[in-house]
Amino acid sequence: MRRMAGAVGRKASKEEGGGAAKAAKRTTARSGAQPKAKAGVTKGEVLGLAGLIAYQPGAVVSRTLIDKTAGTVTLFAFDQGAGLSEHTAPYDALVQIIDGEAEVRISGKPSVVKQGEAIIMPAHQPHALRAVTPFKMMLVMIRA
Repeated sequence: MRRMAGAVGRKASKEEGGGAAKAAKRTTARSGAQPKAKAGVTKGEVLGLAGLIAYQPGAVVSRTLIDKTAGTVTLFAFDQGAGLSEHTAPYDALVQIIDGEAEVRISGKPSVVKQGEAIIMPAHQPHALRAVTPFKMMLVMIRA
């Protein structure tokens, strides 16, 4: 897991999974086990998303599940009051709230998004997030 203090979109370093993913593929080929995803979870198994990332006081924590040329899937945990400052992205981004409640502001318009709800942040439109309560979200960005 990574602590994050800026806008969404930082790349994970090779130490965070590049070598581990290759090693997992080699092990899988020999053992017949399911391949591991980037974050150390097993592909093809049910994931409890909320349990894959933990809150940290005063912080925004991120964990990349998938990082491919075509797009990314990243989990985030925001402590109450934490957020991401206004920024833009070159692609649409889907935010699904896993736990808690967030204010998502898109082009100046605020929306409160709660557990079980989602919102699409359009490409090239300024957006920001703020934790109304501690919240966890899954961010899906497709680069197309």
